[in-house]
Amino acid sequence: PSGRTPYVTYLLMAVNIGVFLSYVGLFSDDRALNIFFFDWALIPGRVTTGDGYTGILTSMFLHGGWMHLAGNMLFLYIFGDNIEDEMGHGAYLLFYLACGLLSALAHVISAPYSPVPTVGASGAIAGVMGGYLLMFPRERVDFLLILFVFFRVITVPAWLMLGLWFGMQLVNGAAADTLTGGVAYWAHAGGFIAGVVLAVPVWLRRGGPA
Repeated sequence: PSGRTPYVTYLLMAVNIGVFLSYVGLFSDDRALNIFFFDWALIPGRVTTGDGYTGILTSMFLHGGWMHLAGNMLFLYIFGDNIEDEMGHGAYLLFYLACGLLSALAHVISAPYSPVPTVGASGAIAGVMGGYLLMFPRERVDFLLILFVFFRVITVPAWLMLGLWFGMQLVNGAAADTLTGGVAYWAHAGGFIAGVVLAVPVWLRRGGPA
């Protein structure tokens, strides 16, 4: 449990949800949605040619659908409060934004000529998860396992759940075709690594290896 109210985590969730609701009506018009994403999403091919830099920041507040939004907000809600508690509100906000920007850079490097718009807070949230792995590796995480008609809540240590998640990003990123779109696995991996590195000062202040 957090020692203080995670105002910044709640604010980030509210902003992401509010922004999504502001353009959700465009999903019924493919042309309008494509124009919107061209203006505000991250398009590596544009960045590589010296255009579309605003998308590096704005893309982390956009989502490609309800499930995309819900999944990201769930992970932010689960992991964000403890990181905000340790860092403080202002430092946590800067940490979140920095992870998002670095994850976008990782995506551009991995697919410099891709014309596919990329949206989502996943990279920034991956950074929060990376910081969580460093600072709370032994905390227990509950998740719902669904196998056909079999449902069960399983509790595992954070290092196992987050380590497996990071490994999946590396494996899937190596196998993905970056020119045809899909999940931005290298953005996830880049954000995760950025989160681990940027959280080191706080980790050391908490006692580091001890």
